[in-house]
Amino acid sequence: MMEQMTASTDRLKIQKATRVIAITSGKGGVGKTNIAGALSLYFAGQGRKVMILDADLGLSNIDVLFGISPEFNIENVLAGEKRLSEIVVDGPGVANGAGRVRILPASSGSEGLANLSELHKMKILSALDEFDEDVDILIVDTGAGIAGNVTFFCEASQEIIVVVTPEPTSITDAYALIKVLSTNYGERKFRILVNMASGASDALETFRRISLVADRFLNISLDYVGFLTNDPLVRKAVRRQQSFLECFPAAQVSKDITAVGRALQNDPVNQIKGGVQFFLRRLFGGVAA
Repeated sequence: MMEQMTASTDRLKIQKATRVIAITSGKGGVGKTNIAGALSLYFAGQGRKVMILDADLGLSNIDVLFGISPEFNIENVLAGEKRLSEIVVDGPGVANGAGRVRILPASSGSEGLANLSELHKMKILSALDEFDEDVDILIVDTGAGIAGNVTFFCEASQEIIVVVTPEPTSITDAYALIKVLSTNYGERKFRILVNMASGASDALETFRRISLVADRFLNISLDYVGFLTNDPLVRKAVRRQQSFLECFPAAQVSKDITAVGRALQNDPVNQIKGGVQFFLRRLFGGVAA
């Protein structure tokens, strides 16, 4: 009996769970892609195997941020021309040599991908579920707003980080996105990251304003994950087609994103939600022969 149990155990290789974090926003221009890129570099610097999915499918930005020109993208996968593993490209490495960020690029200027059909959504889920590259953390850089693509990628992720700035329009639009995700898709837990703040008090006041409305009208949990200082070096890094963390590691904004990364690292959610998610077999502890 013991020999049979040992042999059986040898045949079952439990796959490692991939942590899937959606970075999203209600309004464009709040620095969401910059945050996704910098967080990816932070986690890679901690020795984690990190991949970014550029989920703003019609208006890709991650490749521009990192100064790369992918030959293929998700549009080729959906057309049946390439497998997901064939479109992955290397992003930047990290200063300590701990690793390199990998990127699943999107298509730019594709109106058809800006509003995915149900068939295309299922193809993406299937492709990601079959993806066999070892990934510790998948950062999903969504589009902005409440369009179907945004809600789809948020629903399919384990964790949702909503990026908001102190501007009233950003707060209003962030609340609208949270309301749609909670009311229509059953999402109950959100992390709030305040960007372009003048300081800690400004960021906390921004969180307080969105939290007060959410507490009054929605049955959800909002967690404050931190803030990033409004720093002109971010725009300077963008012009150089680099992440600010890579370009200006000693800047205050880089210290801020490091603090956010540490907070996320120390407080993983890793929960299985009721809806469809990426890496389903891994999340459910699937086995492989």
